[in-house]
Amino acid sequence: MTVQQFLKDQNLMVDKLYRNITDASWMAQTTGEKEWADKVGEAQTEFRTYFSNSELFNAVQNYLRESELTAIETRQLEALQSQFKENQLPKESLQELSQLSAELNHMFNTYEPEVNGKKLSANDVRNILLNSEDLQEREDAWKASKEVGQVVEEKLLTLVMKRNEAAKAVGYNNYHEMSFENQELDREEIFAIFQKLVDLSNDTYRQLKSDLDEQLAAKFGMDVSDLRPWHYVDPFFQEAPASEETNLDPYFKNEDLEKLTADTFAAMNIPIEDLYAKSDLNPRPGKNPTAFCMDMDREGDTRVLCNNQPNSYWMGTMLHEFGHAAYFKYLDTKLPYVLRAPAHTLTTEAIAMLFGKMTENREWLATFLKLDNKQLDTLAPALEKYEQLKMLISARWIITFVFFEKELYENPDQDLNALWWKLVSDIQLINAPEDRNLPDWAAKIHFTLAPVYYQNYLLGELTSAQLHQYIKTDLSEQFFTPTVGNFLREEFFKPGSKYHWNEKIEKVTGQPLNPQYFVDAYC
Repeated sequence: MTVQQFLKDQNLMVDKLYRNITDASWMAQTTGEKEWADKVGEAQTEFRTYFSNSELFNAVQNYLRESELTAIETRQLEALQSQFKENQLPKESLQELSQLSAELNHMFNTYEPEVNGKKLSANDVRNILLNSEDLQEREDAWKASKEVGQVVEEKLLTLVMKRNEAAKAVGYNNYHEMSFENQELDREEIFAIFQKLVDLSNDTYRQLKSDLDEQLAAKFGMDVSDLRPWHYVDPFFQEAPASEETNLDPYFKNEDLEKLTADTFAAMNIPIEDLYAKSDLNPRPGKNPTAFCMDMDREGDTRVLCNNQPNSYWMGTMLHEFGHAAYFKYLDTKLPYVLRAPAHTLTTEAIAMLFGKMTENREWLATFLKLDNKQLDTLAPALEKYEQLKMLISARWIITFVFFEKELYENPDQDLNALWWKLVSDIQLINAPEDRNLPDWAAKIHFTLAPVYYQNYLLGELTSAQLHQYIKTDLSEQFFTPTVGNFLREEFFKPGSKYHWNEKIEKVTGQPLNPQYFVDAYC
């Protein structure tokens, strides 16, 4: 069989198997019904079983040795090789991995903690940590948000060990090592970059965190040394609390988040409003309480799930998720199916983050929220400092998660609860609760839903900083223009995964990924 015919067959099969997964996944995430969670497991098992075929894997490797391949043929074979390599396992193992993952996702989506007889949604917890000055209510809400960790811990650790067994069966030390290689990421390089970011940001972060802690201590009438995780606005300290000066929630109280999002992308000649028809944007019981974007078929059916409230958090989330959606929507549909995806997860995260942080951007606030110059002049200095704090808090949180996850897969039998709080204390500078020995780490759904994914958020931020700087210096001082939108559509979105992610960044910005842009902007 010619390589052309082989690739044609593989693209057709990946198309079919991929749609089975996305159809079931969307229903599982939007209904919370166990039936659909089971179907996700079945579809994932079918996908992985196909890619466990050793004869097809050998064929891919043999074709890659041919000397007359085109660049497009090589990229398709490389993409297929990664899928086959990690699935060279017995069908029973693949089925168990898929089923465990689906069961855990269902547990996360349907678990609702209770405080004083009242069930709390993720939005309820967020609202309490954002607004309540009742210290007991804050503590109770924070602890409630962690309860799901105890519910899923045993099954999650079983899944971690099964993933490790699968990785060892195909020649790796653990699942984390295998995942990095299959994502075309150099583990040593990435962890060195992250450690360097901790070191370079240390003085700035400590000063900003100290300022924040003094404000919170004054607000709650306590010493700084008595601050605990529930005194911050996010259960994992992923984000900075807005001060009175930087709290933009009042500006969104009567706004239509869907219209603002559509207007933002339309101004750049990247219309996305048609995607609302199949998206699921409002909260209700049973659906996934967070937010995500899903490319259903790589042919234009792109959907976003949100749980919108009229505030700045959900405004930023809408812009973030529809950043993903824009990337998916404007991929070149003439590309072979296996390449009709972002160059890498980090590149779609870069676009999502570029748009998601626009809620504090002066140009966006003037153009779409219609704030006047006097308001903006008052807000600008505080917002600039707030963005710096937000970015450093976010970076430190991501690094905490990533460092922990590496240790989790390298030694899942260690005292993970103690390790978690050591990293949180050392990197985020958060005081651990006294005498707490519970799996608070397991309450983060990404260990289940998106294993060995989190590093891509920070790599996305690094890429976003580099891309934004390139746009400002080489393309346009104004961001929300058709010129910038057309550039993103044609140069960043359209090529899909035609190129290796770092080659793609170099083609777009003139150089490979350079963390210095993030350092210059925020450290």
